[in-house]
Amino acid sequence: MRVFYSDTFVFPLPDRHHFPATKYRMLRERVESDPRAEMELAPVVTEADLLRVHDPAYVRAFESGALEGIDQKRIGFPWSPELVERTRRSCGATVAAARVALDEGVAVYLAGGTHHAYRDRGGGYCVYNDCAVGARVVQTEGCARVLIVDTDVHQGDGTASIFEGDTSVFTFSIHGARNYPVRKETSDLDVPLPDETGDEDYLAALEPALAQSFERARPDFVFFLSGADPFVGDKLGRLGLTKPGLAARDRRVLDACRDAGVPFVVVMGGGYAPDVTDSVDVYEQTVRQTLGTHG
Repeated sequence: MRVFYSDTFVFPLPDRHHFPATKYRMLRERVESDPRAEMELAPVVTEADLLRVHDPAYVRAFESGALEGIDQKRIGFPWSPELVERTRRSCGATVAAARVALDEGVAVYLAGGTHHAYRDRGGGYCVYNDCAVGARVVQTEGCARVLIVDTDVHQGDGTASIFEGDTSVFTFSIHGARNYPVRKETSDLDVPLPDETGDEDYLAALEPALAQSFERARPDFVFFLSGADPFVGDKLGRLGLTKPGLAARDRRVLDACRDAGVPFVVVMGGGYAPDVTDSVDVYEQTVRQTLGTHG
């Protein structure tokens, strides 16, 4: 199975931002030892693909370093040429994975899930919305209907906004009700959960919502944005899932994709456990379960 990575492209950040690069590097080092994984460096997304979703003025401003004030601040990262390079490769990885999945059934990106990016602005450590761009790309390849399953602990507000009123892309988000963003958008199906929701209650909420999403979406293609941040104790999470509970979540989504018989892409989403290895453990079990669906 093709597995894309972009962690080799780092950029200068204050100390508090080093964690994301560390976790993705650790994940790649674990996954590349799996003989089922065919590792591939993320390509740069093309401007043509970016502009299927994002406002040209926003793309120009970000890439030239012209974003100022709140527009740059809401992204959460200081601008640098290295950030531009990594951002374009991060979006490019999901797009490349989507094109591979059209031919091979499934592909994985070991980062991604930048669901807080809107058409004309970034936010929450997200610059471009990789799954939204990927959705538009597969639609040009004959997939009329796309489903985005978002189980990151934070609502996919940017994704919901981009596809608001668009019946060809169904957005499903199961997330912490009291978590970021404070102002939620309206997905096609939202399942907000109370703080400290554990495995049993989470799965009881996920199963009917997942079934409803597939029934309503009737997808030709699925993007699964997994997320390690529902893990108990995650610094930005507030939910209470265990690693076995998150593995059960993944099985349910992957089984639903398999049962629907449609191609799909899996991206990692957020993960901010105090011990970085916990987040990496969750990502790793997502990837290994996905590898197990191949063939």
